[in-house]
Amino acid sequence: MDRTRFLDRTTPPHIATLILLSGLSALTMNIFLPSLPGMAAYFDAPYSLMQLSVALYLALSAVLQVLIGPVSDRLGRRKVLLASLVLFLIATAGTLLAPTATVFLVFRMAQAVIAAGMVLSRAVVRDMVPDAQAASMIGYVTMGMSIVPMIGPVIGGLLDEAFGWHANFALLALLGIVTLALVWADLGETATIRRVSLGDQMRSYPKLLRSQRFWGYVLCSSFASGSFYAYLGGAPYVGNTVFGLSSSHIGALFAITALGYAAGNFIAGRFSVRIGLNRMILAGAAFTVAGLGLLALLTLGGVHSALVFFGCTIFVGLGNGMTLPNANAGMLSVRPELAGTASGLGGAIQIGGGAGLAALAGALLGPGTGEMPLVLLMLACATASLLSILWVMRRARAIGLAG
Repeated sequence: MDRTRFLDRTTPPHIATLILLSGLSALTMNIFLPSLPGMAAYFDAPYSLMQLSVALYLALSAVLQVLIGPVSDRLGRRKVLLASLVLFLIATAGTLLAPTATVFLVFRMAQAVIAAGMVLSRAVVRDMVPDAQAASMIGYVTMGMSIVPMIGPVIGGLLDEAFGWHANFALLALLGIVTLALVWADLGETATIRRVSLGDQMRSYPKLLRSQRFWGYVLCSSFASGSFYAYLGGAPYVGNTVFGLSSSHIGALFAITALGYAAGNFIAGRFSVRIGLNRMILAGAAFTVAGLGLLALLTLGGVHSALVFFGCTIFVGLGNGMTLPNANAGMLSVRPELAGTASGLGGAIQIGGGAGLAALAGALLGPGTGEMPLVLLMLACATASLLSILWVMRRARAIGLAG
């Protein structure tokens, strides 16, 4: 770390640059969510079509997660990040100028190239420092990412109410320019260029895919995050159409889930070593099921309130905050020699599944449906996550591992 000099592109980057990179990736996903109903009205398009701006973005992000790592191994982190930021700015300009919903969706998908910031900020950390220090630094980077989802929809809702939905994408363009300038000035190449082909990486996948524990952890994390992605896809509609909330109110209520996630992250960081990885995942999954089960019962009982609906999602955040860090660590621990492959493949499955669930949430909601279809979809995902970790624990006992 003493080799790092801020704004010196001949040295490794400052951690602030990496936090901004990963934060921009997270912000791009969720800043405009409170604007979705208004965007549907602006383009005279069904909400379910505009909601695809979440699902399609996540789907392309999943594909890019698999490709970006090997490409950066061959070409270098700096080149890939600079190219990704330039393409992101072009795509963002396209969203601002789009005359129709279809054109908007095309450029929205292209914005997914910013996923390079999330993937490669971690890779740069691993390049820079030994494993023990890398865990700490990645913690700082992901801490920045956990703050962004908390404030992103709040900012997006306020901007939408004051200036319209275009303001959200104008802010992304401004931040993209700042990030591009900072990466150009501060991020020196950290990778040792390795001529590892994508084919070589793909050939290592079967070793992972034959592992029951790998699949258990992947499904656990995918279904846990899936309950959140379904929420991202459906909550703006529920808030606006079912409860009649403004964009700024919906954005503020999104922070409840993020606060729960931050609390869950704190619990996981403090107690995972003492309690054990699998038991912490089990506790987190149980919290999520309990919270969503309560919400389902209240909704069935005729309690229809924005405060109840959004308030109960704090359990989704809390449970995922406990579950996801440990499930991802478990995924990488199954075959440590294939940790990078496991990270890319597992992340792709997780985000790809999230894209499908976000799209499904939009399709299930419509005139007269109320919030119940979304609640049941989220509860089904949480239950599947709980069953997946129970499968992992059973398999671990069967092969003589602590679990």
